[in-house]
Amino acid sequence: MGRLGPTEIILILVVIILLFGAKKLPDMARSLGKSARILKSEAKAMKSEGQDNTTAASAPPHDEAPAQRTIQAAPGDVTSSRPVTEPTDTTKR
Repeated sequence: MGRLGPTEIILILVVIILLFGAKKLPDMARSLGKSARILKSEAKAMKSEGQDNTTAASAPPHDEAPAQRTIQAAPGDVTSSRPVTEPTDTTKR
């Protein structure tokens, strides 16, 4: 009980094709793949920023302005890229 057999999976696929149409399914799969790539690249960027922050904490501070980052929807996609200004911490400790 609670397990999907081959008959149920085929029935679900047929219902999905009937609901969305065969023409829209490739576009939906493409956009889903693009979203997954964006999520993966953002997670990788956050992870590398976290590693940069731990190494920067041990290094002496420098007075250079941080370089402006550009976020891209997909690797190599320059049509939808946009510059991002990151907030700076101006509080004194």
